[in-house]
Amino acid sequence: MPIFDRKDKSRYATFTRRTLMVTGGVNVVFAVLAGRLYQLQIVEGDEFMTRAEENRVSQRLVAPLRGRILDRFGVELASNRRNYRVLIVKEQAVDGVDAAVDAIGKLIYLSDHQREKVKRDIANNKPFAPVPVAENLSWDEFSRINLHLPYLPGIQPDVGETRAYPYGPELSHILGYVASVSQEDMRDDSDPLLSLPGFRIGKRGIEKEYEHQIRGKAGASRVEVNAYGRVIRELGRDPGTPGSDVYLTIDQQVQQFAAQRLGSESAACAVLDVTNGDVIALVSSPGYDPNAFNVGISQAEWTALTTNDHKPLINKVITGEYPPGSTFKPVIATGCMDNGLADLTVNCTGSMTLGNNVFHCWSWKKGGHGHVDLKRGIAVSCDIFFYEAARRLGIDKIHDTALAMGMGAKTGIELPGERPGLIPSRAWKLHRFGVPWQQGETLNTGIGQGYVTTTPIQLATLAARLASGNAVVPRITRYVGHAEQPRPTLNRLPFSDKALAAVQEGMNMVTNVPGGTAYAWRITQPGFEMAGKTGTAQVRRITREDRATGRVGNAGLPWRLREHALFIAYAPVQMPRYALSIIQEHGATVEHTHVQMARDILLFAQQRDPVKLRNAYPVNAAQNAVVRG
Repeated sequence: MPIFDRKDKSRYATFTRRTLMVTGGVNVVFAVLAGRLYQLQIVEGDEFMTRAEENRVSQRLVAPLRGRILDRFGVELASNRRNYRVLIVKEQAVDGVDAAVDAIGKLIYLSDHQREKVKRDIANNKPFAPVPVAENLSWDEFSRINLHLPYLPGIQPDVGETRAYPYGPELSHILGYVASVSQEDMRDDSDPLLSLPGFRIGKRGIEKEYEHQIRGKAGASRVEVNAYGRVIRELGRDPGTPGSDVYLTIDQQVQQFAAQRLGSESAACAVLDVTNGDVIALVSSPGYDPNAFNVGISQAEWTALTTNDHKPLINKVITGEYPPGSTFKPVIATGCMDNGLADLTVNCTGSMTLGNNVFHCWSWKKGGHGHVDLKRGIAVSCDIFFYEAARRLGIDKIHDTALAMGMGAKTGIELPGERPGLIPSRAWKLHRFGVPWQQGETLNTGIGQGYVTTTPIQLATLAARLASGNAVVPRITRYVGHAEQPRPTLNRLPFSDKALAAVQEGMNMVTNVPGGTAYAWRITQPGFEMAGKTGTAQVRRITREDRATGRVGNAGLPWRLREHALFIAYAPVQMPRYALSIIQEHGATVEHTHVQMARDILLFAQQRDPVKLRNAYPVNAAQNAVVRG
C-alpha cells in the first residue's frame, strides 16, 4: 500500500476519535446543562420563581393611624392631622446634603437643631432612604417648597400624619405626648414598627399608658424595587389596623376652666365624681405644650422646662408629695369618733406643752380658741384640739384610719408615675430609722405635718370618701376601643354613719357658718353650697424667734420658703356629686386665693348641663350598640 494512503488513514482515524471525544464531551455538557435546566425550571421552578419575585418585590411596613383620645362627650383631645413635610434623599442630592439643606433653609426656617438632626439621621440610614428635614409645615411653606422643587435635587415633599393636641398645655399632664423611639424603647418592645424612620410612641400620660392599644397594628406596602433596592412603583397597600380610641372620664370644659383658674401658679387640682370615682378634671400647673415634643424639642427649650422652678414637666396631682396640713384633720376626727373620743373637748389657750416642747396653735392670739369640740375644731382648724386628739388616738390608729381613707398608697389611677405618699407608723419608723416613735411626732402628725405626705389625687379621694361614705377609687379611663374599663366596687368605709356625719357637719361649718376658716369664700348660690377643709403646710421650721418677732407668715419671704396652701371640698352639701382637692405651692395668703379657685371650679362643675352627663361617651350609634349591649 502506498505510504500516502497509510498516512491518510491514520490521520482520519485520529480525527474520528477526537471528533467522537469532543462530541461526547459536548453531549455530556449539554446533558448536564439540560438536566440542570430541567431541575431549575421544572423541579425547582416554583421556588426560584418565588425568590425572583422576592428580589423584585419588597414588603415594607406601613404605620397605622394612631387612635384618638376623647373626653366624656366625644371632644377630641388628641387626634391626627395632615403633616406637610420635606424629605431629603442623600444619593439624589447632587450638590451634597449640606447644599440641599441650605437651599431649603432659604425657603423655610431651619434651626441648628433641625440641621444637626438631619445629619444624624442620614448617617444612620441608607443613601437612598428618605430622611425628614422639616415637619408640620404650614400650607404656605409647603407650597413654597413645591414651587422651587425643580431647583432642589434630592428634595421630596411629602404628606403624612402627625399627632395633634388642640388644647395644648391644658391637658398635657393627662395626655402626655408622643416622641421619637429611643434605643431603650426598642430594647423593651419588639414591635417592628419601632424601627420605622420617624415613628413616634407615647412617652407620658395616657399616650404611654395605652400605647399598645392606641398604636394599632402595622400595615404593609408592596413595592417594586430595582437591584439597588430603590422603589420603582407601589404594587399594593394594606393600611393596617388603626389604633383604638380612648374615651376619658374628663369633661374638657371643666378641665379648661380649672386650668384657667389656676393660671400660671405652681398648683394642682383634681375633681372627682363622688358617686363612681370618675375624674372630671385633673390639672397640674403650669403645663407644657405636647405638640413641641412631637416634632422634636430643642436643647434650649428642654433646658427652659427643666430649670423652671414651677416644674411644668411634673404632674403634681399624682407625683407631688406634700404635707397635707390641716386637710388631714378630718382623718383624725373620723378616727376619734369611732375610738371613744366623740365627746372630746379641749380648752385651747394658744399652745400646749409636751415634755420640754411647746406646740402652738395656728392662731397665736392670746387666749387661743377657748373650749373646742370636734365639729368646732374642724370649723376653726384648732391645732390644739387635734394635738390632743392625736395624742389620745395614737399613731397606729391614725395610720389605719388614714389608709382606709385612701392615703399612704397609690390610688391606681391609669396614669404612669403615681407616687404613694406616706402615712407613718411605729413599725415604719423603727424599720426606716432604727429608733422608736416619739409622742411629739404623733402631735405633728395630728395636724398633717411631720413625716406624713400625700398627693393631690389622694386628697381628692379623701374628700370623695368623706362625702359619700364609700371607698371611692379614682379612674380616668372609661372606654378603650369598644371595651368599657372595669369599675371598682364601691365598698362602704369601715366607719360608722355617726362618725361620717359629724365630720361632714364640721366641714360644712368651715364654709357655711360664720367663723369657719373658709366662710368668706363660700358658694352663696342656693343648692350649690360646698363643704370643705382648709390647710396650710409648712416648708420651713418656725423658730421661737420667728414667733416672738411675728415672722410666722409668708410676708417678705422668698417664694420657696412660703407655706403651701391646700383645700379639700365637696358639693353640693345636701347630696354630694363632686369632690375636689387643690394645692397652691407656696401660696398661703390671707386672701385664700386657692379656696376662691376651688369655689369657682366646683360651682362651674355643678352648673354644667346634667342631661349631657347622663348621655356621656357618644361613641356613635353603631358602637353604642356594641358598648352598651
